[in-house]
Amino acid sequence: QVQLVESGGGLVQAGGSLRLSCVASGSIFRISTMRWYRRASGNERELVADLTYSGRVTYADSVKGRFTISRENAKNTVYLQMSSLKPEDTAVYYCNLLSPGWNAWGQGTQVTVSS
Repeated sequence: QVQLVESGGGLVQAGGSLRLSCVASGSIFRISTMRWYRRASGNERELVADLTYSGRVTYADSVKGRFTISRENAKNTVYLQMSSLKPEDTAVYYCNLLSPGWNAWGQGTQVTVSS
């Protein structure tokens, strides 16, 4: 069983930065695609960033140039570095692991950006 635990959320002023972390249990992390999603209140879930095991990266247009996804396989950890944060980035951020036979989610971490 794969478990994901996110951390790093919080309250930040517009223009500030935060780094989210997601630690995965188990041994399939290094062969998995890792994603960050977010869900703002009243909105549908949005894919923010995607990082394959081979290193290919995709970002939502709304975060390009401001967010960076990265991974550290030795620590079973994926990161989301968020800079130049805007109030519209306020949401619960979720980590997702995809691998053949696996689709695991974390519990989410709240990010609130004040204007």
